[in-house]
Amino acid sequence: MTESSGPDHLYLVGMMGAGKSTVGRALATRIGLPFVDVDTMVEGEAGRSIPELFAEGEEHFRRLEADVLSTVGQGPEPAVVAVGGGAVLAEANRRVLAGTGTVVWLRAAPSTLRARLEGGDGRPLLARAGDVGLAVEKLVAVRAPYYADVADLIVDVDGLGVVDVVDAVQRRLQAIGRR
Repeated sequence: MTESSGPDHLYLVGMMGAGKSTVGRALATRIGLPFVDVDTMVEGEAGRSIPELFAEGEEHFRRLEADVLSTVGQGPEPAVVAVGGGAVLAEANRRVLAGTGTVVWLRAAPSTLRARLEGGDGRPLLARAGDVGLAVEKLVAVRAPYYADVADLIVDVDGLGVVDVVDAVQRRLQAIGRR
């Protein structure tokens, strides 16, 4: 478990399609913490959707994402936080995660992600890809080392329903002395 002087957030990281938002909501309800979705906060603060923000450039979106994650990390009360899939690419974001909470990597095989993301609707990095499966595999190859680096716990989600994933996360958290 990460040592933290501030609130001990529970961060869910992983690829788009791994279930961070869905699992995060269910987990937050179960353990009695507020739920925060970084992507939703970015959209709310920017007044535009993620695809619209990406149209202005991925770098622009990533700056907004980093600002929101930093603000969430400094929040006064612990929360379950669904972190955008690419947030781990920035070193500053990895420091926020490591310094303000426990990080759970919801790990999914590329085949699982491909099945969940076919079509790429609302996913700018996939919408412009000709082959969603190949795009997912490339993103996993780049991001997996960063997820592994920040993760305090890893939960494999392949073939599991939401309740099963929440159960697995909760068991692993209890094993390290968290909720």
